[in-house]
Amino acid sequence: MMRSKNISVFGSSTLKIKRVGLFLIMFLLSLNKSYAQDKDFHIYLCFGQSNMEGNAKFEAQDTISISNRFKILQAVDCLDLNRRKGNWYTAMPPLSRCNTGLTPADYFGKTMVSNLPKNIKVGVINVAVGGCKIELFDKEGYKSYSATAPGWMIGMINQYGGNPYGRLVELAEIAKKQGVIKGILLHQGESNTGDTLWVEKVKAVYDNLLRDLNLKENSTPLLVGEMVHADQGVFVRV
Repeated sequence: MMRSKNISVFGSSTLKIKRVGLFLIMFLLSLNKSYAQDKDFHIYLCFGQSNMEGNAKFEAQDTISISNRFKILQAVDCLDLNRRKGNWYTAMPPLSRCNTGLTPADYFGKTMVSNLPKNIKVGVINVAVGGCKIELFDKEGYKSYSATAPGWMIGMINQYGGNPYGRLVELAEIAKKQGVIKGILLHQGESNTGDTLWVEKVKAVYDNLLRDLNLKENSTPLLVGEMVHADQGVFVRV
């Protein structure tokens, strides 16, 4: 009789264990589902200096007819705009910090969604600081650069927690849970004019982003913009 009772208790315990195990599996599956990566959500990381942060003022025409398929992952808190860092919003300018202007990312995103299938969404992350050298995005050397940066730049750097590169990676990690990082956009270089090592410094930033975000070079291109040259008949003061 005792043996039968023990078997009954053992069977009951086994059933409870199975139920707990099933609950844990379902719970874990629900977590995976909530962070499921949407292959149709294409994300681009944008960084640089004044042009990428939005040196030009945006006009009314830049704020209308923006598709809800074009998103911005907010890089800083902008309470006046009802935006919080780390949340997605329709990509209404400004796309960088709260009081910045029109960036290359604005019309890059608009052009992409207008030429991609309707099921594809485009998201951008914009972390940029006007007037900075590429050294500000150096993973190891940004502190020494910030220590010698002019006072007017310090406030902009501090809006990114004192580490713009770190903020870009932080936001990219959030974005990776929801979409696929398809490329990196850079518009910077004026402050490094004449720097023969600029290309190597940019490559170091690019390599660090690939490594820190576990991205593949052959599927994550770096797109670098530049200003129109004077000998092309157009002069742009930046």
